[in-house]
Amino acid sequence: MNQDIASLRKSYERAELNESASEADPLRQFARWFDEARKSGVPEANAMTLATVGSNLRPSTRVVLIKDFDERGIVWYTNRQSRKGRELAGNPWAALQFHWVELERVVRIEGRVREVDDAESDAYFASRPLDHRIGAWASPQSQPIPGRAWLVAEAAKYAARFMLDPPRPPHWGGYRLEPDCWEFWQGRKSRLHDRLRYRLESGQWIRERLSP
Repeated sequence: MNQDIASLRKSYERAELNESASEADPLRQFARWFDEARKSGVPEANAMTLATVGSNLRPSTRVVLIKDFDERGIVWYTNRQSRKGRELAGNPWAALQFHWVELERVVRIEGRVREVDDAESDAYFASRPLDHRIGAWASPQSQPIPGRAWLVAEAAKYAARFMLDPPRPPHWGGYRLEPDCWEFWQGRKSRLHDRLRYRLESGQWIRERLSP
């Protein structure tokens, strides 16, 4: 055992999470925590880990950026021919996780994923910086490529082709996870952490405390 790693530990003492002070609706609780993370200056508070499972039953994770959320779910955008896109096409169930280290907080979200409609994907794509829009055409995400020089050349090719107005690639668009389970984790002293889970049952959110 690597003792230097095994001895790493931290006491969590910044805040608490209890039933009386939390929202009855998990979306409102998430909005509150997300707003606090943004205002506190947490680096990339919008970064979340997306977990999917392939047809071979092997899970995979990657970090994506939340781009919208409302009562319909959590939205992000990506290349639909990427590994995550292919896995979601075969198994639309996924999980998300936010880890705001500085606030000693974690939010976990599970549910079914559906593609965002074309109009919504078009509107978001048009709002992206030009080089990001060119990159969406240039990168065959998750596929082997000869090297970085090849990728830069592809970006130059598409920049020359589309100039200042690249359209949204047909293989690129949004996904929306429709939550049926949320968990809010607040680190506490002595590893007696606060965990509140919200699960959807007959159209109603049931809030319950989980043992740490």
